[in-house]
Amino acid sequence: DLDNWIKGIGVIVSSPELAEDLTGTEILLERHQENHADMEAETPTFRAFENFGTELIDRGHRNSPEINNKLQAVKLKRDDLENAWEQRKKMLDQCLELQLFRGNCEQVESWMVARENSLRSDDKDSLSSLAALMKKRDDLDKAITSQVGKITDLEHFANRLIADDHYAKEEIVTRLQHVLDRWNALKAQLMAERTKLGDYADLKQFYHDLEELEEWISEMLPTACDESYKDPTNIQRKYLKHQAFENEVNGRAEQVKGVISLGNSLIERKACDGEEETMKMQLDELKEHWDYLLERTTDKGQKLNEASRQQRFNTSIRDFEFWLSEAEGLLAMKDQARDLASAGNLLKKHQLLEAEMLARKDPLKDLNDLAEELVSSGTFNVEQIEKKMDGVNERFENVQNLTVAHHEKLKEAFALFQFFQDLDTEESWIQEKLLRVSSQDYGRDLQSVQNLLRKHRRLGGELLAHKDAVQKVLEMAEILRDKAAVGQEEIQKRLAQFVQHWEKLKELDKARGLRLEESLQFLQFLENVEEEEAWISEKEAMVARGDSGDTLAATENLLKKHEALDTDFAIHKTRVQNVCVQGEDILSKEETEYKDKVSAKIEALNKKIPFLAKAMAAWKLQLQHDHDFQQFNWKADVVDSWIGEKETSLKAKDNGGDLTAFLTLLAKQDTLDASLQSFQQEQLSEITDLKDQLAAAQHSQTKAIEERHAALLRRWEQLLEASAAHRQKLLEKQLPLQKAEELFMEFAHKASAFNNWCENAEEDLSEPVHCVSLNEIRQLQKDHEAFLASLAGAQENFNYLLELDQKIKTLNVPSSPYTWLTVEVLEKIWKHLPDAIKEREHELQKEEARQVKNFEMCQEFEQNASAFLQWIQETRAYFLDGSLLKEKGTLESQLEANKRKQKEIQAMKRQLTKIEDLGDNMEEALILDIKYSTIGLAQQWDQLHQLGMRMQHNLEQQIQAKDTIGVSEETLKEFSTTYKHFDENLTGRLTHKEFRSCLRGLNYYLPMVEDDEPEPRFQKFLDAVDPGRKGYVSLEDYTSFLIDKESENIKTSDDIESAFQALAEGKAYITKEDMKQALTPEQVSFCTVHMQQYMDPRGRGHPAGYDYVGFTNSYFGN
Repeated sequence: DLDNWIKGIGVIVSSPELAEDLTGTEILLERHQENHADMEAETPTFRAFENFGTELIDRGHRNSPEINNKLQAVKLKRDDLENAWEQRKKMLDQCLELQLFRGNCEQVESWMVARENSLRSDDKDSLSSLAALMKKRDDLDKAITSQVGKITDLEHFANRLIADDHYAKEEIVTRLQHVLDRWNALKAQLMAERTKLGDYADLKQFYHDLEELEEWISEMLPTACDESYKDPTNIQRKYLKHQAFENEVNGRAEQVKGVISLGNSLIERKACDGEEETMKMQLDELKEHWDYLLERTTDKGQKLNEASRQQRFNTSIRDFEFWLSEAEGLLAMKDQARDLASAGNLLKKHQLLEAEMLARKDPLKDLNDLAEELVSSGTFNVEQIEKKMDGVNERFENVQNLTVAHHEKLKEAFALFQFFQDLDTEESWIQEKLLRVSSQDYGRDLQSVQNLLRKHRRLGGELLAHKDAVQKVLEMAEILRDKAAVGQEEIQKRLAQFVQHWEKLKELDKARGLRLEESLQFLQFLENVEEEEAWISEKEAMVARGDSGDTLAATENLLKKHEALDTDFAIHKTRVQNVCVQGEDILSKEETEYKDKVSAKIEALNKKIPFLAKAMAAWKLQLQHDHDFQQFNWKADVVDSWIGEKETSLKAKDNGGDLTAFLTLLAKQDTLDASLQSFQQEQLSEITDLKDQLAAAQHSQTKAIEERHAALLRRWEQLLEASAAHRQKLLEKQLPLQKAEELFMEFAHKASAFNNWCENAEEDLSEPVHCVSLNEIRQLQKDHEAFLASLAGAQENFNYLLELDQKIKTLNVPSSPYTWLTVEVLEKIWKHLPDAIKEREHELQKEEARQVKNFEMCQEFEQNASAFLQWIQETRAYFLDGSLLKEKGTLESQLEANKRKQKEIQAMKRQLTKIEDLGDNMEEALILDIKYSTIGLAQQWDQLHQLGMRMQHNLEQQIQAKDTIGVSEETLKEFSTTYKHFDENLTGRLTHKEFRSCLRGLNYYLPMVEDDEPEPRFQKFLDAVDPGRKGYVSLEDYTSFLIDKESENIKTSDDIESAFQALAEGKAYITKEDMKQALTPEQVSFCTVHMQQYMDPRGRGHPAGYDYVGFTNSYFGN
């Protein structure tokens, strides 16, 4: 079987068949790829064959050598098949590239034919306008640039094919060389045409610009030649207007220069249609007019500028002389200041005058510059201008000198009034402060002294702050003395009095500060002494009471109180020392009135401190003695209480009824023993050490301490003996309960497992039996048989549980605490299982019979539905994969074959009805897992019927196009074949992407664009075949579109006649060679058969000429 399959597929894969067009090559490639898919589909068969042979060899088959040879032979044949497929694939790929190369060559040659015809038929009259010339030149540039890229791509493509050793490389080389030779010739013609168009455009542009400039110069000359500058009225406005005029003239300079340059270039290139001399004269005339316009414009501008400056100078002189008169009048006034305010006002007015003079310097400088310009330009009134400027400059300098002198007088008067005001202010402040520093109030207590001292310090700060103000007054007096100001005697007198008062204020301030500091120091000493004496008296009274505690806690509180007292005593002792040092400082001063009081206070403090320290030491010794005895008694009470608690716990009854209770009691006993050992090591040893310490120190209560210690030790030994006896009693009662516990746990484990098995078995047996296939019911029956086989093991487990129950009952112990299951409960469950098993077997037999019936029904349905679906697919493929196109004969015979298929489709409707009835029966039997849907089959039958009707309509449409429009059957067949090729999924529809590829396969030019770029040409095609944008193109719309495209150029007989005339290059007749330039071979054949031989008006015939005018009127006339 594998050899036959390899031979069959090998013939197909090794076929040398090659297509002659792009569509046929793509169809062959697609079929070749399908063959490879068939080869891949056989891979499991080959693998199974190899595994089977290997298995036979491994088992030692007697024909193992023959089997091994067969395996190797099949492997070699399969490898040869793969190589043959690869060779065929390479050949088809090269064929596809060849067809693409041919298509690209045809597109390039078609473009070159159109361009050659365009060059031959160009009409110069249509290029009369400059815009038309420029547009045609730009279009020609774009066409050359675009086609250069295409020619380069074509050349690269051909070189790659040649480098890859293409089987048709000789044809490719020849075709490429033919295209390149034709392109180079056409390119040379195009470049020559482009140069000619450029020269023609430049010539038209020159005449246009020359005419425009001559007209503009004629308009400008009258304005440039008028003598409006002689009228002084509005001379400035005239000057500004002329500046705008001059700017406009200068703005045209580049344009004039460009026109002259273009004209000279045209003359040098001799591109003037023989008018070079005339053009040269026109250029000279233009230059002469332009130079004259510039000369007149410049002359008028200079004269207007001079008149404007003369007028501006006279106006400025009058304004400046008026201001000088006002300034001289202000400086001549004799205003005198009466006080500081009036002096300040006069000074401000004078400062305004100075600011205005400063602002007038720049206008004066500009006025001088303007006068120099006028004088240097040689104006008619030079002497008058110089005289006016000299007078203005002299008056301005005089005003400046007067202003400086007047300013100095005003400043001296203002400084004098300011000095007297500052002096009065400071004198008043000094008198006020003298009253305060002369006071004899030094305070009666500490707070009042501190307040007075703070006020005095603030006064010192004020004195320091006023030091600068006083110094400023003194410096101002020195300045006024140096300048010999008026009122010199009064200034000296008042200044001496001011200095005397200031020095007195500083002396009194210093003396009062010293007295206040001394009073503050003494009052602080008295306050500190009184505070320490009060604290010492309080603590002497507390220590003299000698308090002692009745309990350990009270004694410890008193000890803590004593420690706090020691801390306070150390602090206050230091304070007393500091107070004494402070008193010694006061005594060390010679002129103090507090010596006796300070000495008495120091002596009293030095006596009280040692007495308090001695009393505190005696009280602390008493407290420490009481604390040691109370601490021993407290620890002994703690030990007594702990021993009593443990004795009570040992005397309690042991109520353990089961093993868990006894284990709990033993754990408690272990805890008790551990606590006894720990207590002996810590508490007893500690109280013994304390007893020994007190005895060694010969405490007053030593005898009572030793008796209490001996009693504690006797009670401790009794506690140890009672604990050992209690442990032995617990161990004797534990042994029988331990054995019963083990039996309880084993029974609980086994009973739980047996009960779970029984519950699972009952759940499985009671589960409803409902299957969806025969295999499922058979699997349930196998599971039931396995369950019956497991009953023997369950019986053994039940018998073992009965034995355990008997052993537990012999021990005469309470019920098991680990499970609620008993032998009686388990026995009841076990006896119920046989009834459930019988009921389960009956349900399984019933379900088996139902599934057998359903299986037979499914088999019948699937056989009928599968055959019906296969027929639909074959019939659909007949319509869509090109089988209908392979019918021999004309379109009419294809139409008849289509009608026969339509009758067959109608006849299969009865088979569909039968399948739908079977499907209804299966739904009633609740069979839901159906491989085929009756609704889907009905829809596919309906789609197949509609497809046949569309194919019939399409054939009728093609026949009508052939009969009425003249589209050949080969063209119509090519349309249908291309549509079937790109309808890869055989849906009867093309997506927009597939439709685009189909149009390119039919040699429609659609440029390649990016995904987001617009495609106006393709969108125009979509508007014809899918105006509603359904997303697909049907075969009817596709065929109608292409038929319309074939005949869309046939609008009127005049259009047809013009087309033939273009091919004939204007001749009254056309030859067969002319028609071959643009028509297909079929169209050429049709025309030569139906066209008459051409006869000229004299009745003479042309052997190779055809009458296209008569042919057009006969076939396309209205």
